[in-house]
Amino acid sequence: MDNLEKPHVFVTRTINKTAISLISESCLAEVWDKQYPPDYETLLEKTESISGLISLLTDKIDRKLILHSKGKLRVISQMAVGVDNIDLVAATESKLPIGHTPGVLTESVADFTFALLLSIARRVVEADREVHRGLWQPWGPEVLCGADIYGATLGIIGMGRIGQAVAKRARGFEIKVLYYDCTRHPESEKAWNASYVGFNELLETSDFISLHANLTKENHHLISKDQLSRMKSTAYLINTSRGALVNPDALEWALENHIIAGAAMDVTDPEPLPADSPLLRFKNLVITPHIASASTQTRANMAMMAARNLLAGLKGERLPFCANPEVYLKN
Repeated sequence: MDNLEKPHVFVTRTINKTAISLISESCLAEVWDKQYPPDYETLLEKTESISGLISLLTDKIDRKLILHSKGKLRVISQMAVGVDNIDLVAATESKLPIGHTPGVLTESVADFTFALLLSIARRVVEADREVHRGLWQPWGPEVLCGADIYGATLGIIGMGRIGQAVAKRARGFEIKVLYYDCTRHPESEKAWNASYVGFNELLETSDFISLHANLTKENHHLISKDQLSRMKSTAYLINTSRGALVNPDALEWALENHIIAGAAMDVTDPEPLPADSPLLRFKNLVITPHIASASTQTRANMAMMAARNLLAGLKGERLPFCANPEVYLKN
């Protein structure tokens, strides 16, 4: 196929080479290869000429951008599960299908959730920093003592795929699993010996609380001062979902005043945190740069799913994984 006949697509970051090769077989692919994502003005400019877009969570896809394409944009394929950076209402109104990559990162994120849980409970990061700074203390009965995981109570907020995978892993530690969700999951209760409880009860009784809820307008800053106040002073908060589920000012207050024992966050609000963020001064806060799904194989699988969503949309076919299936409903 001649390049002039190939649809022009824009990929907002460098992704797996195999996925780019697949796209390039039938498309003219332009890949943004810089360290930082393209700014909004660049995205606006690109939408004037492209037929397809592969986006990431760092890209703001709002109503203005969608309308700016004037119907030329036929598909947006996001390399992520969540699509809270995309105006789905505007996309659906414009009959623009939005692809995403659900399921593929479940196990990697669940693994990383436990990596964070273990790290903050047993003070792994804090201990590593001391060693690297030449502060290795002699062995002592109370040196860097942390919290036990075995036999503890884990509260899971959001019992979707990832929440269930975390509950599955908890069985190996003989952890008591509580969960709260907008709907009950009887199969999970039976499979993972999980108990459905009210939101406040989960906050008040859990030793570890792990967030796996989708970010919506309703649960923005779901965890704020009131919720942190209900937690045990010995409890830890884990977030591998979306940063805006946790109010950063409330978290700073809770850590400063020893309201909770600590927290571990793979996502923050804002993201990335400013270098002068007061949160960075706490030893009992582990922060990682949104890497819960960052295994080589998982990211490759995500890229291939995004590529297949993109190609289906360009062919006028139904996307294999569509975040706004309403776009296919007949008027």
